[in-house]
Amino acid sequence: MIRSRSQILAEIKSRSELSTIFEKWPTDQQERFLDICSGARGCKLLYDSYFKEILNPETTPDRLSELLSIILKRKVKVKYPLPNDNSRIGDELSLVITDIVVELEDGSIANIEIQKIGLTFTGERASCYTADLLLRQYKRVRDERKEKFSYKDICPVYTIVFMEKSPAEFKKFIDVFIHTFTAESDSGLKLNMLQNIIFIPVDNYLDKLHNKGKIDGEFEAWLTFLGCDEPEYIIRLIKEYPYFKSLYQDLYNMCLNVERVMGMFSEELRIMDRNTVKYMIDELQDELDDTKAALDSANAAIADKDAEIAGKDAMIAKLLAENEELKKKK
Repeated sequence: MIRSRSQILAEIKSRSELSTIFEKWPTDQQERFLDICSGARGCKLLYDSYFKEILNPETTPDRLSELLSIILKRKVKVKYPLPNDNSRIGDELSLVITDIVVELEDGSIANIEIQKIGLTFTGERASCYTADLLLRQYKRVRDERKEKFSYKDICPVYTIVFMEKSPAEFKKFIDVFIHTFTAESDSGLKLNMLQNIIFIPVDNYLDKLHNKGKIDGEFEAWLTFLGCDEPEYIIRLIKEYPYFKSLYQDLYNMCLNVERVMGMFSEELRIMDRNTVKYMIDELQDELDDTKAALDSANAAIADKDAEIAGKDAMIAKLLAENEELKKKK
């Protein structure tokens, strides 16, 4: 069913609107697009449009349920998607490119995010997003139940963050592909604390896959499906885990619609450009902050030295004055 590169190019060139879009892309992105549509390269599900297409909580909730069950280590079922809140904490240029919020059958709320580039202040941001998610649930449940509302009606919330390029902190745990944060008492007291944050550095796993060439278990199978676009690993994944065959079939059926996929691909390039700019701004701000801190420290040191010199000058002046007094008395 997959067409050749020449067939795809012929269709693009036969339609002026498609040709105009294609010619605006950099050469390397043109080649990537043709590779994907011709089957020479797989689709990375960490691309926003592909993720939402294949793991759509409305049309294929069982797939997202399967993935969440593996991550949460218990059987869960996606009940329905919840609307995203446009007032969500975070600026318009957030590097979070996918933000799917779903309610599970047990009432828990899961927010699935994809970050193309590791964010600065990773823990702080995730904590704020999770608190925002919990507050949204509280307001919604309180409004629904009105005078019957009780805090026992509030269920756990999960912020699950897939990182295509994880921050430096995660490189210290290069063999760990999932980090789960929950609130626990230092005394052993058990309370139903509701906020849970899970970080999944996909790049760490791909480094392991490329070094060892082995897919160990269902969780790693999902990470291969989500993050790897190399045909040899895709073939190995389908052979060892046939579950993913139908998912790849849907992906390549989607690729037959060149116009639609070009629109999705253009949106991905736009997001990548926007994210790169935001990342560079954050990096420059960090550098400026570090430089300012160093300058403030240097100025403080200079001020201390000036004070020390001034103190010594005062002492010398006092000694000279005392010496003059002694001379006058003689």
